[in-house]
Amino acid sequence: MSTKFQINDPSLESQWRSLILFGKNSATYKFAFAKSLIDLIDSQTTSVSLADLSVPFANHIIAHLKVSDKQGSSQSSKFLNSCRAFINNELDQDQLYRDTERFGFVNVIDAFQNVNGGIIPDPFYQKNFVAGKKEIVITDNLLKLLDTFQFKNLNQEVEARWKLVEIAWSLNINQNVIDVQYNEQDSLLFIQDNFMRRVNITSVRDALNGYQKGKCFYSFQDISISKNNGLQVCAVDHFLPHLHKRHHHSEGANVNGVWNLVLADKQVNSEKSARVPERRFLDRLFNRNEFYIESKHPLAETIINQTGATRQQRISFLERQYNLASELAIHKWQPKVELPGNF
Repeated sequence: MSTKFQINDPSLESQWRSLILFGKNSATYKFAFAKSLIDLIDSQTTSVSLADLSVPFANHIIAHLKVSDKQGSSQSSKFLNSCRAFINNELDQDQLYRDTERFGFVNVIDAFQNVNGGIIPDPFYQKNFVAGKKEIVITDNLLKLLDTFQFKNLNQEVEARWKLVEIAWSLNINQNVIDVQYNEQDSLLFIQDNFMRRVNITSVRDALNGYQKGKCFYSFQDISISKNNGLQVCAVDHFLPHLHKRHHHSEGANVNGVWNLVLADKQVNSEKSARVPERRFLDRLFNRNEFYIESKHPLAETIINQTGATRQQRISFLERQYNLASELAIHKWQPKVELPGNF
């Protein structure tokens, strides 16, 4: 696979995240499909018919349609129209699921496991449409996700990605000026609509965790965005501290920008405090930001707008901001515990 996200990281979690973060977004069906697959992992199912899969798939779509009617870039969709009719009590549940089986899976089953024109190395299911059957057969790869530390984070990551996409579509904001912002008090990402009203999108932790592969930005230890993982929920850290902004009003960039936000283990974040990390971590920040740009809309546009339209402009931006922050730092910081990283 050509995406840098996969380099040096063949893990199943990384392959799953590449599908959610880097696959095409012509409709939100892949997110509903991903959440349905997560439901199947929990139930340890090894095969499922399209008729049975229609139930969670349609239910996930309907839950989002009730909040945001824009769930695809196509002008018309028989499947979405059936879902809308059900919401408006114009279609009964049995017919909804029959329509879902017929229209809802037309492209998603074949397309879901493809990134950059190729299928992932370890597919999570196989399509079985022979001898009158219409089903998917779950592979051990999907079931193995259940045993990973990161599994409990994956559903929240899918939900966050879905909300980012649908809200950007529904607000119909020119992508050249789109700006996902951070509300530090509530730990939420938000967008201002064309009337300058704040529209909350999702938890900043849920949105960022996948791009860091579920790891502390500094120590590369596993972190959690879920209270069900048995660990403290991770901290949101400013890579370059607020001190940088206060001392460089004209040259310093907005440290609350997504470009400067990272997730860290709470203990590690407490150790770092308001210090500037060693320069080698700047390369990791650049790579993490490039993951956003590869992932397309809307965090991609936000990072580009905040840091530069070209790769070289973005490198220069980070170098300039780091040098400004370094003028105020007597000593550079590094974590006491640090595992090998892969980005």
